[in-house]
Amino acid sequence: MDKNTILAIVLSVIVISVGLTIQSTFFAPDPVEAPQTVVTTDIGNQSPATIQQPTTDVPLSYAASAQAWDSGLPGSFVQTGTASTREKFSYETDVFIVEFNPVGAAVSSLRLKNHLDNGQPVEMIFNNGDYPAAFSLYAGDDATNPIDATFNYRIVQDTVIFSQTFAMVGTDGNPTNETFTLTKSYRFGKSDYLFEIAVEFKNSLNKAIPLNYNGFAYTLAFEPQLGPEFHETPDGNYTYRKFYVEQNGKKSTPKLRDGVYETNDFITWTAIASKYFSVIGIPDATRYSVTLTESKSDDIPLESRMYFSRPAYKTATGKDIFRFYVGPQLKHHMAIYNEADQNGFGLSDLHLEKALDSSSWLGWLEAALKWLLQFFYSLVPNYGIAIILLTILIKVALQPFSKKSMESTSKMQALGPQMEELKAKYKDNPTKLNQEMGELYKKEKINPLGGCLPMLFQFPIFIALYGLLNKHFELRGAMFIPGWIEDLSLPESILHFSSVSLPLIGSDIRLLPILYGASMIFSFKISQAGTQQSGMTGKFMMYGMPVMFFFILYNAPSGLLLYWMVMNVISIGQQVYMNKKRRKKQALQVAAQPVFQQQRKPKKK
Repeated sequence: MDKNTILAIVLSVIVISVGLTIQSTFFAPDPVEAPQTVVTTDIGNQSPATIQQPTTDVPLSYAASAQAWDSGLPGSFVQTGTASTREKFSYETDVFIVEFNPVGAAVSSLRLKNHLDNGQPVEMIFNNGDYPAAFSLYAGDDATNPIDATFNYRIVQDTVIFSQTFAMVGTDGNPTNETFTLTKSYRFGKSDYLFEIAVEFKNSLNKAIPLNYNGFAYTLAFEPQLGPEFHETPDGNYTYRKFYVEQNGKKSTPKLRDGVYETNDFITWTAIASKYFSVIGIPDATRYSVTLTESKSDDIPLESRMYFSRPAYKTATGKDIFRFYVGPQLKHHMAIYNEADQNGFGLSDLHLEKALDSSSWLGWLEAALKWLLQFFYSLVPNYGIAIILLTILIKVALQPFSKKSMESTSKMQALGPQMEELKAKYKDNPTKLNQEMGELYKKEKINPLGGCLPMLFQFPIFIALYGLLNKHFELRGAMFIPGWIEDLSLPESILHFSSVSLPLIGSDIRLLPILYGASMIFSFKISQAGTQQSGMTGKFMMYGMPVMFFFILYNAPSGLLLYWMVMNVISIGQQVYMNKKRRKKQALQVAAQPVFQQQRKPKKK
């Protein structure tokens, strides 16, 4: 690997790192009314595919602090209706296994049946049990005390309906005759990764619903984090949780101040996204106050939450519709909500696929490379081999540029001794030195940028491949070599220290970064064979660069490192062949030189 190639990779990594912070755009739907409740079916008659046996309940521990809701103080609210059970239960669709908790009418677990994590359906709610369940309701805009009353529930076809009655506490500390019913419904599609949550209040009196804390009735939350679980803070590159907000037809990355972003402007939707999964909250036409928060704790390395705070009601009844997409970052699952006849909710023009990370202006190239990768995988059903075949194809396609770059570099290397002489001769006269060097380049017909310019044409491929191999969904869980590279979307490991964390590299010893760094050193030595390469610049290129890349790529997905490794090996083979060819040519010139000189000798008299 010559200096120009290394320079190209360095610039590529810089461009990629900057590009990873650039985001794109979105659009959203008009509100759709929830379906009318039909015949109620007793829970006990549900089929096993729909309702599973309740699990042991683990009550939440927030009731004592819910001061504004059920403190018993005048102006607060208390549960007046009874509840049949506090035990959790499961509901299934073709894609979801949802565990509901009647305490708070919330979701304690949501797993994806068609995507696995360690052989089990992947969990989309990262909650160690110390936090409120997902989709909990809070009184007003106070997101510290969830409403943890126990709700009754029933299942009506594709809808799980929770309901409970509450009363306002009077000045005497007793419930008044002013009651209201809170109904919270979850409606699912058979094979949709999107579902609806309807929140409905009905006052028993012909007056406004008496929910008004700081001008808000309630807050609906997704928390504490999007799964699957992780044990180290995401690095923001190979692993991450990102917020997106869509407003006025444009997707943006909100700027959090002290870990908080808040807006009262109308938004189309907001999302928490990772490389492979996302949760997208889509409110109805009500102007909610939207809050996004990010924080660190000892329990969960990074917490990412979204809150929708509903303005206080001015009527005796009110019903709000929220939609949530919770599923894989795959276009064919997200794009179906652009056409009403392609999804189970009749929704259109959501354009959820805009939540996908892409290389923006290089998205088309990334898509083409993805098609080629899938093609090779169809020939040999192993993504590791498919990456190798794709790398070989790219190397062949780039051969004209690589050859021209190597030839230019070789010519520059041949001028090494003369350049050193000029530097020594004009070391005190930089102007004269530059002039003489220009004359030398002109005489030898060499363009100093000739080795770099061809590399510019390779930048788009470097960047697009980086984006593809860093987040291609199909690489998740894809095995290459059993016992070593078992998941191409993750860094491999040959040795793990359970109780030791080494500086800069953590608790794992990885072989691919070591092999990659060694191949860079070997490639550099081969490319510089027979040339003068000294000084700090030469030592940095030979040793500093590999060390730098060792740490930059240490936690990179193994599929990405596999690509770089194969590219290096091919480059080494190319360079060995060119060096051998150059030595053979030089040998022939040396062998021919005495004969030529003999022919030129003057004849003796």
